[in-house]
Amino acid sequence: MRTWHAALVVLLAVIWAAPGDARSLRHGSVAPCSVFDRHPCMPTFCSVFDRNPCVPDAQYPIGQDLRLTVESQPANAYVMPDHDLDTIRDLFAALRACWKPPEPDKSREGMEMSVRLSFKRDGAVVAPPRVTYTTKAAPDDTRQTYRAAITAALDSCLPLHFTKGLGGAIAGRPIAIRYVDNRTIEGSKAQ
Repeated sequence: MRTWHAALVVLLAVIWAAPGDARSLRHGSVAPCSVFDRHPCMPTFCSVFDRNPCVPDAQYPIGQDLRLTVESQPANAYVMPDHDLDTIRDLFAALRACWKPPEPDKSREGMEMSVRLSFKRDGAVVAPPRVTYTTKAAPDDTRQTYRAAITAALDSCLPLHFTKGLGGAIAGRPIAIRYVDNRTIEGSKAQ
């Protein structure tokens, strides 16, 4: 048993002292980081002495958040599913069917507003939707009008009725909804 421990210590000492071993290949290598490395595992290590910004080496899979675009032109064509929501397609159809754009006299052609929200398992919203984007040149009163329309649209449908499977799958997952007023509105300024 003592011989085995001594051999392990010698092996670790050789690995530690090896100047040009496989562990020194960092970027794009298959060699894993080790607690025996003399340098931190790059590029995920950040230091106050680094001149470059700290960018973690995390590659998130595509599609970890849900994104939906709701247009105002076919707003009356959207139909609310007549069953419990079981798929993401059903969820998107329900969110589209909730949308009622502002009246044309208060609207702005080409107006876009995006909100981000999350649902609980029971179909209620975790917190009020957060506005993440608004058309740059839109006046404050127009922004308030669209914000009120989005809030009213969501309040009219909530809570949504999820199946147990969909409720568990999307609970807490962020959903970004982009509302686009693509109607032709007489007397309205475009973007």
